[in-house]
Amino acid sequence: MYEDLIGFAVDYAQRLGANYAEARFQRDIREEIILKNGVPEVSARTVSRGVAVRVLVGNSMGFASTSELRKPDIRRIVKDAVAMARAASKIVSRGVLMGEGELGRDKVVVKPRIRFDSVDLDAKTEYLREADKAAVEACERMGVKLPSRLIEVGRWDTEKLVITSDGAEIYQSIPRTTLDYFITAFDAQKGSVQRFENLGESRGWEAAEQWNLPERIGGEAGTLAKILLEAVEPPKEEVDVVVGSEIVALSCHESAGHPGEADRVLGREAAQAGESYIKHEGLGSRIGSEVVTVVDDPTLPKSFGFYLYDEEGVKARERKLIENGVLKELLHNRETAAVFEVESNGSARANGYDVEPIVRMANTYMKPGDHSLQELIEDIDHGVYIKSYQEWNIDDLRWNQRYVGVEAYLIRNGRLEGLVRDPVLELTTRSFYSSIDAVGKELQFYAGYCGKGDPMQAIPVWFGGPPVRLRSVRLGRRTA
Repeated sequence: MYEDLIGFAVDYAQRLGANYAEARFQRDIREEIILKNGVPEVSARTVSRGVAVRVLVGNSMGFASTSELRKPDIRRIVKDAVAMARAASKIVSRGVLMGEGELGRDKVVVKPRIRFDSVDLDAKTEYLREADKAAVEACERMGVKLPSRLIEVGRWDTEKLVITSDGAEIYQSIPRTTLDYFITAFDAQKGSVQRFENLGESRGWEAAEQWNLPERIGGEAGTLAKILLEAVEPPKEEVDVVVGSEIVALSCHESAGHPGEADRVLGREAAQAGESYIKHEGLGSRIGSEVVTVVDDPTLPKSFGFYLYDEEGVKARERKLIENGVLKELLHNRETAAVFEVESNGSARANGYDVEPIVRMANTYMKPGDHSLQELIEDIDHGVYIKSYQEWNIDDLRWNQRYVGVEAYLIRNGRLEGLVRDPVLELTTRSFYSSIDAVGKELQFYAGYCGKGDPMQAIPVWFGGPPVRLRSVRLGRRTA
């Protein structure tokens, strides 16, 4: 595959004076099939491939890429990257260093049981039609309309070869299957309520079959109809709240993962994706109760954010962002690791050949505890169980966060007693993690495309968690 070209790029950069060189071949195959309100709307397939070169000359970094895979083109981008770094070294006051990390020489190939492209287009489209029909019928049975439905199935297969001047040589081939939907239920008297979900795994079409979308989306649509017809306002007084794994998962991603990115802590991401409440000296301080541990782990089998080596050739491992309520570790590439005087923990990722690898999450989740969901609920006299959300936001520092529940229930004397409409959980990151007194044992994961960088890089991730119990929380209610 393009080992000779990639090796040539690294050698040539060193001959031109680079004290570090890194070359990456990357090919991405993306396909999507979209059904909108029962009608096929898009069926598209794109392939992008190319080579990127990153060099360190003196104290500055240079980057260049090309989609032309010939030696003269590789020579050209190496010259461009070296020239860029050399010019920058004359004006920067603080240099770039490449920190240490466990470099690898390995080949990682994930083989799907059913290749996505081995299933014909008609079969895939029919699968989406069945799901759409199931959703519409579920609402119609209760006299509620489902006027807006968007369902999409797709794949994102990635192949990469990374070679560095200090000894890394990594080949990885990872297929990914995705499935997303967004539905809106409407009643003339009760208004509307929405539900969306993103699914994704590092597998082939067998993942889509296992998700059983007709049953899944049909059940969600029926729940939306019940919410419109039966749900009551949330309590106005302070109550205990059980937060479902979906909201816990998102909070871990947004309020532990993003602020734990070392380049964000250093201020590099401030103009694009915000800042962080974490400061260098803040590591080791308490942010939550002792039952809270949040990690990021790229090595989870079948995960949407799966990889065993990052784009700098560093071996991936579990990263403990919060351990027993204490801020423990940041996500690092080799550049930020040098600044913090630690080893890289393999967090450099790029979503295409033509962008620089930056510090990214992979699969961020809260470690499960030992309580069943029923045990979390039965210890509450008066409260609310918020199972899923339909809306969320968080500030640039990842400190003030807000979630609007979609499927939620009243709790009385340890039992669920009917649906609650649009409860709002709004609190700070510290108060969220500190209010948790019990963690469930049922761990679930959800897929997403995490956005970061300029130009924006959307990259596959999982976020996960178990349900948790919060004590003494005051809920709001979203109003039209």
